[in-house]
Amino acid sequence: MIPVTILTGFLGSGKTTLLKRILNEQHGMKIAVIENEFGEENIDNEILVQETNEQIIQMSNGCICCTIRGDLARALEDLANRKKDGTLDFDRVVIETTGLANPGPVAQTFFMDNTVADEFLLDAIITLVDAKHANTQLDQQEVVQRQVGFADRLFITKSDLVDAAALDALKHRLVHMNPRAAIRVVNFGEADIKEIFDLRGFNLNAKLEIDPDFLAEDEHDHAHDHDHAHDDHDHATCGHDHSHDHEHHHHHHAHHDDKIKSFVYRSDKPFDPNRLEDFLGGILQIYGERLLRYKGVLYMKGVDRKVVFQGVHQMMGSDLAGKWMPVEKKNSKMVFIGIELPKDLITDGLDACLVK
Repeated sequence: MIPVTILTGFLGSGKTTLLKRILNEQHGMKIAVIENEFGEENIDNEILVQETNEQIIQMSNGCICCTIRGDLARALEDLANRKKDGTLDFDRVVIETTGLANPGPVAQTFFMDNTVADEFLLDAIITLVDAKHANTQLDQQEVVQRQVGFADRLFITKSDLVDAAALDALKHRLVHMNPRAAIRVVNFGEADIKEIFDLRGFNLNAKLEIDPDFLAEDEHDHAHDHDHAHDDHDHATCGHDHSHDHEHHHHHHAHHDDKIKSFVYRSDKPFDPNRLEDFLGGILQIYGERLLRYKGVLYMKGVDRKVVFQGVHQMMGSDLAGKWMPVEKKNSKMVFIGIELPKDLITDGLDACLVK
């Protein structure tokens, strides 16, 4: 399987700087970079000076760069075929989405298209966040919130342009929106490119691998569950105007009530498979657009193996994983990240799917 990294982040967050490094630096890695661009910002005039009709350009450091305005799945299949027949040599793929794009549809490609799912493994979605402008962008642009919600790892760039308190406040805000993603403050002038790869973020492929620690109880879940319990009654203020200047109150983390939240559901009781399937199907139909990512390991009645599932928007994949070991405590854990998800409704609904 060829690992793929999706790179997203708002205009000016530093994606071009990072891509230039990937395409020019002597890092010894063979990377195919796909620019999934729709024309509003593109790198080619800066890097790819040569005028050529060929979509795929070989860089001097062994990397490959191609720009697609068309169908991502076709481009990936083309790359895989060229790798098989020996005309192109690369070990991994980086896809850059445009700054204004919701990364969801790009991630869904790794689910919906069987040819892609057989050849490629979605390793991680990395979102770049510009320290100086992030607060304003998050307040004004829902797509930026989505980019944060989708991330497996968040890179804060341009941190030298803000003070320590502002940086700290931004980190708090991001953790609140997406506690799953590790946050790194980076300077792409000198960050280690290896930090970006093999993160095993969500493994959105057909053969779902379970992170061995996924079912372990961790403090994190509980902390966040309590947080979110308080947040639920803040929604009345969600619509208020965020135009007042943020510079003055960076230290009040609380007033950013972002729409994107995550929550964890756990249970030691087994699920009734039919009821759960019906319920999840309904939730995906109604809230699919607002569900950014979700993932779970399930304890199902009558199944001696773990059932794993995960998805992006309406696209859900599930699979049987290893057997429950005699020493293991059978339990289910699900993580949901989304936009204004009705946590209580989902939690109550899941409770109702447990074997009575």
